[in-house]
Amino acid sequence: MKPFYSIALLLLIPLMGLRAQKPIIVSEDSLKIGISTLPAIMVTIPEVSYDKALKDWIKLLQTGTKSKVVTENAEMSIFGAKIKDISENPVNVYSKFENGDSAIYLLASIELKKDQYIESATGEADFVKANNFMKEFAKSQYLDLAKDQADAEEKKLRDLQKELSSLENEKSRMHKSIQNGTSTIASEKESIVAQNNEITTVAAALVEHNALLATMEESPAKKEKVQYIKELEKRQKKAENSIQSSENKINRANSDIDKANSEIPRNEKMQDRVKEQIAEQEAVYQKYADKLKNIKSL
Repeated sequence: MKPFYSIALLLLIPLMGLRAQKPIIVSEDSLKIGISTLPAIMVTIPEVSYDKALKDWIKLLQTGTKSKVVTENAEMSIFGAKIKDISENPVNVYSKFENGDSAIYLLASIELKKDQYIESATGEADFVKANNFMKEFAKSQYLDLAKDQADAEEKKLRDLQKELSSLENEKSRMHKSIQNGTSTIASEKESIVAQNNEITTVAAALVEHNALLATMEESPAKKEKVQYIKELEKRQKKAENSIQSSENKINRANSDIDKANSEIPRNEKMQDRVKEQIAEQEAVYQKYADKLKNIKSL
C-alpha cells in the first residue's frame, strides 16, 4: 500500500471529546491482483467487523446482477457489476480487505471498460463518483456499528431506569405498608376497647343472672334463664376472641412497620447508587448518540 496522495479525501468525523470515534479516510492507492498492480481507491472503515463488512460488500457488488464475486487468495473480482452510482454500464470490480489495528481497509479497483480504470488522472467526475461510492459503503458500515453501540448503551440506561422505578415503587409500597399498619393499629385498639366494654357488661350480667338462677325452682322460666346465660357466655367468648384477633393484627402491623422502617434507608441508599449509575450511563449513551449523529451528518 503506497503513501496517500495529497488529494486524498479526508472524511474526518468531529471528535467532540469522543475517544472511540475514528476517521473515515478515502484516498487513491493501488491494488495488486495476481501479478497485476491496478489503480485503486482505498477507504478505512473504523472499528467494524471484518466478516460483516466482507459479507455486505459482496452483497452490494452482486445486487442487481447475476454475476457473482469470485474470491481467490482473499482477492475478489466481479465482472458486470451494476453500480448505478458510478456508471450506467456494468463495471468490473477488483477488491480486497486488509485488517488494521482499529480499522479495516477496503481497496477497490473499478474497470469501466477493458483496461480503463477509475483514477484521478483519467477523469475527475468518475473519480469523485467512485470516491463517494466507497465513502458511502464505509459510512453505512460505521453507522451500523455505531447504532448497535448506541442501542446497547441505551438498553443499559433503560434497564437502570427500570431498576430505579422498581426501587421507587418498592419504597412507595413500604410507606403504604406503614400507613396501613398505623391505621390498622388505631382501628384494632378501638375494637379492643369496645370488646373490653362488652366483656365488662356481659360479666356483670352473668353475675346477676347466675345469682337469680340459683334461687329459681325447676320451671320453664328457669330453662329460659339457663339459655339466656349461655347466650351471655357466647357473647363473652366472642368478645375475648375478637380481642385476641385484634392483638394479633396489631402485632403483625407493628412487625410490618418495623420491617418497612428498617428497609427504607437501604432502599434509599440503593436509589442513590442507581441514580449515580444512571447519570454516568446517560453520559456514556450521549457519547454514542453523538457519535451516531456525527456519522449520519457526513
